[in-house]
Amino acid sequence: MKSSITHSSPSKAAMVVGIAFITSVFIVTLVDDFLLANFVVPGDTEALANDIKANGKLFGFAIIGYLLVLILDSIIGLALFVVLKPAHKNLALLMAVLRLLYAFTLIIGLFCLAIQIIDVYGYASIKLIGYIFFALHIFVLGYSVLKSGYIPKSLGILLVVASFTYIVFFVDLHLPKTLQLIIMSTMLMAELSLSIWLIVKRKKLPEN
Repeated sequence: MKSSITHSSPSKAAMVVGIAFITSVFIVTLVDDFLLANFVVPGDTEALANDIKANGKLFGFAIIGYLLVLILDSIIGLALFVVLKPAHKNLALLMAVLRLLYAFTLIIGLFCLAIQIIDVYGYASIKLIGYIFFALHIFVLGYSVLKSGYIPKSLGILLVVASFTYIVFFVDLHLPKTLQLIIMSTMLMAELSLSIWLIVKRKKLPEN
């Protein structure tokens, strides 16, 4: 799959980015708001084991859902490399590598959590490392968009701003819920706006 994506045309890769991102948002919403809406994971492995045993199917479906999202994240990273490679290959490669590192880090964390090698606090630490990679990815993506010359600079600025909003995951700022909602919306809208633009304008992307 990696070979087929990286050797596809920018227009096809743009469509892949859009479809993969929208699909991942749908899956995350399904998992968070329905499968895990009432599922609380305690902070020790013994209690976690009991919760998994009592809610095995729900937990299993949630893990599968998150793994699918992380696979889609990897596909998005590779497809974005194809879209941005004509502008600056090295920047595009760095951007893709950072997203792959994010996905790989969280996949390891999910597997360790599922087989109870770590508790929820251990997973949170691994997830934090993943978010560092992702925040850097969004920053480099935004900068790459700004430098591309064929994607609106406004999208690049929005992505760069969104990359700094990830500080809420690294520092407990005790922000009001309204401000937290605005920050989360900025994160979502930055990638969603780019994805929609790529779907609509994919045929105008440079092929080389």
